[in-house]
Amino acid sequence: MSRTIKLSLSEPELIQALRSRDSKGAEALYDMYSAALYGVIYRVVQHEEIAEDLLQEAFVKIWNSISSYDHSKGRLFTWMVNIARNLSIDKTRSKDFRNHSKTEDIENIVLSVDKGFTTSINPETLGLKELVEKLNPDQKVILDLVYFRGFTHVEAAEELDIPLGTVKTRLRNAIITLRKVFN
Repeated sequence: MSRTIKLSLSEPELIQALRSRDSKGAEALYDMYSAALYGVIYRVVQHEEIAEDLLQEAFVKIWNSISSYDHSKGRLFTWMVNIARNLSIDKTRSKDFRNHSKTEDIENIVLSVDKGFTTSINPETLGLKELVEKLNPDQKVILDLVYFRGFTHVEAAEELDIPLGTVKTRLRNAIITLRKVFN
């Protein structure tokens, strides 16, 4: 029998439930954030099975690391997205992932590319689309490369053929702009 009622808690309630190891905190965490975190992960790894495994790994890491979350440094969602994104990037850089990617047969490649165009974060539900639209085009490109496609700052600089300092400045300015709008 599957649950149909989605559990939702306020951010402070969720943090408290996770820190006190309450199972309702785990349920609410999954109900409230699984789709968004899966979208972030999938966007980096571009493989459904691996994204599902990484989502579980991200939830375990969030559960085990909640004591290190500091609300004065940012929102819980941002902290969780960074955990999910970093796990995804680490996975894409692993030897296992590179070997898997090389040996995947052509049918799976076509299937994963097709699914890649239909599975993504729904920015409208998170309100991100409107926020990102406020950025200038240079900032949007760098934000996409670094936060959604998993590029390092150096890789983004090489991809765009611009100095590393310019990448860092544009990214910092984009984050400052988003923070002003978001808060």
